[in-house]
Amino acid sequence: MGRSRRTIPEELLLLALDPTTGTTAQPQSLDLGLAGAQLVELALAGRIAPDGDRIAVVMPRPTGDPTLDSALELLRRRGSPVRAVHWIGGPRLGLRQTYLSHLERCGMVHAVAGQMCGVLPTTRYQATDTAISREIRARLDSAIRTGVPPDPRTAALAALAHAVGLGKHLYPGNEGRSSRSRLRDLIRHDPMGGLVAHAVMDVQNGVGAQQRRNPAQGAPPSAQGGRPSGVPMQPHRGSMARVAAH
Repeated sequence: MGRSRRTIPEELLLLALDPTTGTTAQPQSLDLGLAGAQLVELALAGRIAPDGDRIAVVMPRPTGDPTLDSALELLRRRGSPVRAVHWIGGPRLGLRQTYLSHLERCGMVHAVAGQMCGVLPTTRYQATDTAISREIRARLDSAIRTGVPPDPRTAALAALAHAVGLGKHLYPGNEGRSSRSRLRDLIRHDPMGGLVAHAVMDVQNGVGAQQRRNPAQGAPPSAQGGRPSGVPMQPHRGSMARVAAH
């Protein structure tokens, strides 16, 4: 996997970066989204594939991206397919900072040191090339405006942006309501992106923790608003009869 293309985790983080404050929108759910975006990127690279509601490693060969390869190796060590909701809900300490540091090394952002309340040190991140962020945003805008099915990468990015709650950041206010609705609807255009986005929302709604407490039970429905209407839940593995700055 070459470096000629930005990865979905990188693009998701650039979308979340506020150009005014230098902080990231939705920081807690963004961490979940970055973990999910790694899964989508690995799937697009042919390293993993969905197996019902689980993720299976189908090719353990490294991609050449250290952060993705770390996730791939962790998945490989599990030995058997892992539920997407459990993987995304696992500890992902430092993942956002890892990607911010990576973007800084790549020259896409630069760090600005500061202080909170004149005492606590803080770091803000400003995009060094706003054309990159505009291009990413333009792809989403085009998919929303035209209604033409987007390519898998854009569809997955849209699904994750919706799942982590970036809709109100990207399309604020009452005037952005229809765009937020169409952003949500783009989730249906990429099966892997949809699976991962649903897992991100399920983790936020506590579904992953409930499954761990009650492993013999099937996954409970998401809390109201967690799963877009009209999008079927992914079947469970082996059930044709029962079908991780600011």
